[in-house]
Amino acid sequence: MSDHELPAAVDPAALLDLSRGHHGRTVRPLGTREAGGHLVKVYALEAPGRGVTEQDTDAALRITAAHLELGRVRGSLGLAALIVHAGGDGDYVLVHTWIEGHMSDLAIFTGPAGQPDRLRPGRAGLAPCVWEAAVIAHERDAFSRHVLDGTAAIADRLAAWQDDTLTGSLR
Repeated sequence: MSDHELPAAVDPAALLDLSRGHHGRTVRPLGTREAGGHLVKVYALEAPGRGVTEQDTDAALRITAAHLELGRVRGSLGLAALIVHAGGDGDYVLVHTWIEGHMSDLAIFTGPAGQPDRLRPGRAGLAPCVWEAAVIAHERDAFSRHVLDGTAAIADRLAAWQDDTLTGSLR
């Protein structure tokens, strides 16, 4: 028993239920591609029993290219990370782009599982889930370490950034 009082909005039963269902998801790098004039580091993120197919990746890259074509208008620096997420409740495509002023831009597309042609922009306010956020956190660290804090020529910094990927199980 805890002596800590919780604010009214905290739902202990819902939090405990969520924690019981928490599990690992597999992340694997799919290489760096060109899309919409950007260098795009691509990841597959897979819920248990789900997989990211080549068809899923191709559809995500088409969406990414269309989204990034206006990147310069949003201050894009030409680097992005793409997460193709075969989730437990549907499919998600996240396009995380580095923009001017040490900022980033995030677009999230959602759709029914296994139907990549039905992916559409997510609702206003939608943010990454715990597993997607882990990939974005890794990408933030890789960008800072290799591109911003690097001392080599920019081409070498970008090569190091491309090689710094996340793989394995995320919790």
